[in-house]
Amino acid sequence: MLRLAAASLAGTAIEFYDFFVYGTAAALVLGPLFFPTFSPVAATLAAFGTFGVGFVARPLGSILFGHFGDRRGRRPVLVASLLLTGASTVAVGCVPSYGSIGVAAPVLLLVLRFLQGLGLGGEWGGAVLLTAEHAPAGRRGLWSSFPQIGPAVGFLLANGVMLALSASLTDAQFAQWGWRVPFWVAGVLALGGLWLRSSLVESPRFLEIDDHARVPLAEVVREHWRLVLLTAGALSVGYAIFYAVTTWSLAYGTERLGVGRTEMLACIMAAVVVKGSLTPLVALLSDRYGRRPLCLLGCTAAALWMFPMVALLATGAPLLMFLGFLGALLAFVTMFAVLGAYLPELYEPRVRCTGAAVGYNLGGVLGGALTPIVATALAEHSGRVPWGVGAYLTGVALFSLGCFALLPETRPVEVEVAVVEPVAG
Repeated sequence: MLRLAAASLAGTAIEFYDFFVYGTAAALVLGPLFFPTFSPVAATLAAFGTFGVGFVARPLGSILFGHFGDRRGRRPVLVASLLLTGASTVAVGCVPSYGSIGVAAPVLLLVLRFLQGLGLGGEWGGAVLLTAEHAPAGRRGLWSSFPQIGPAVGFLLANGVMLALSASLTDAQFAQWGWRVPFWVAGVLALGGLWLRSSLVESPRFLEIDDHARVPLAEVVREHWRLVLLTAGALSVGYAIFYAVTTWSLAYGTERLGVGRTEMLACIMAAVVVKGSLTPLVALLSDRYGRRPLCLLGCTAAALWMFPMVALLATGAPLLMFLGFLGALLAFVTMFAVLGAYLPELYEPRVRCTGAAVGYNLGGVLGGALTPIVATALAEHSGRVPWGVGAYLTGVALFSLGCFALLPETRPVEVEVAVVEPVAG
């Protein structure tokens, strides 16, 4: 289990590195380089638009790779998705700017971002299911949390590389070529991930299935559509919080508040370190107290913390911004640490790879794709404190709270069996 969990964590971290490095670049440099004819705010919105395309592609990737995951196995999905995401990320680092090839530059950026999202849409389902279906029932939450640590590790890798380049290069050097380096690094990481995953074995639960679904998506839509919509709505708040903290606030802090790139990245990364380190502990609590109660608790905390978070962000003081981000990510991890066990348990094994992944990635469209765009537009028409962003995030949290309330508990219950002494005769 330890070897399997480590390989799943490493692979997920690499794929999310690819995805997050684009978000950081979109917040810092892609707008002026690929949309130079726009105003600064419009260029940022356009860059976040290409960022959002990756989220739109993720459900399509979960349908494509989920089909093969339910028909052919979880393991092949991990290799194919990693290859696609890694290759498209390296290609982003090679796209010339608008000044070199004109409108073809943003078009290429859009296509490659779509391919990135397609690959990541297949990654999560395969990595989580392979771990969850190997894990013993009483510790499924703990072992399934390792792939959930991957996004935090990927984010720290992406922003660590960006932070190092930002601190060591001039603004001109960073804009000219420095921002491309993290995308090229993705190629080396992808090769390492493929080597790690080459030794993984297929899920025993998948091998036990005698009657595989012929068209998993059709079966999910026909028999589990309500569950898919509820899980997507429930997860939207997690995506909204994470990308408000890691992507929108980065652009807002550097452009509106005048905070340096290095200071903003350091505040966000410190909060993500705490969030990532607490993931196994929260998942272990879900094995003891249940998945749904923790999700409800995290949603409630998110609804109460969004206004304080934007108020602390607006101060521009590094310590206060860190506290705002930390509170939001603690609410986030209370929900998302348990999803590696919770979502697979909600779906029957024959369509689990498709159903769990589609619900998970549709939540990304609702929360992750829209949040940087909506928050940027709302903040543009607000004063020093972007209260409109706080109201939007609070509304998303309350919506997700209602969806979680309608989902069932899935934690395996230990049944006590009474031992009856045999009676003569």
